[in-house]
This record gives sequence, structure tokens and C-alpha cells, in this order.
Amino acid sequence: MILLTDELRARLLANGRQRDGDHIPVVKFFNPVGEGVWLATELDADGDTMFGLADIGCPELGSWSLREMEAIRLPLGLGIERDVLFTGDFPISVWAEAARQAGSIRVAERILFARSSGGGAPDRKTADPENRRT
Repeated sequence: MILLTDELRARLLANGRQRDGDHIPVVKFFNPVGEGVWLATELDADGDTMFGLADIGCPELGSWSLREMEAIRLPLGLGIERDVLFTGDFPISVWAEAARQAGSIRVAERILFARSSGGGAPDRKTADPENRRT
């Protein structure tokens, strides 16, 4: 899978030229077989250094290498993927706070989606399918 389309790259580069903004994430990357979610808001002029919210066990704002992400080889010949249905909807500061409180970007995404769709704000236990009792 191509991680960045020309349109996504252009939006990330534009955000990278305005570093003082609280940008809405442009793209979400994820590990399809384990931990790892990245919400990218910016791309440096070098075309490699991305900035955003990364979660490989603990959500943190920071930078990472697009080339290194593209080079990751996972079991079954898979690699890091782009969530083609992702819409950022909220500034990265909102994502970071929600992920910090929830403990992960994946749980924060469910909480933020529930809030934006009028479903209220589920707590971490009800939002996290691994913790639900059936």
C-alpha cells in the first residue's frame, strides 16, 4: 500500500510550513497485526520527517521517519497501512489529551467518535472491546 498519496503529502507539507498550528491529523497509519498507531499532522521539507501523535504502547507527540515506517516488514508479508477511511475531525491537542486519558489512540478514537456522533462519552472500559464483558 502507498502510505502517502500526492494530495496527503501536499497537505502534510503545508502543515509542516506552519509549525505553530494545532493541526487536525491528515492521515492515520496502523500496524494491522499488533500495536502501533500514528496520526500525522505534518511532514518536513525533507519529505521524510513526520510529526504527530504516535502510539506504540504509550501515546506521545513526536517525530518519526516515513522511510523507516515504509520499510517495516511484519508477519505474513504485511507492512504498516494507511487507514483510508480516517477523518481527523479534531486538532492534534484534542487527540493527544483523549489518548493520554484513554491510554491509547485506538480507544481515544472510539471515544471521540462517540462524542462527535452524539453518543456521549463512553469511559475507557466501555469503549475498549478487550475490557467488555459479554
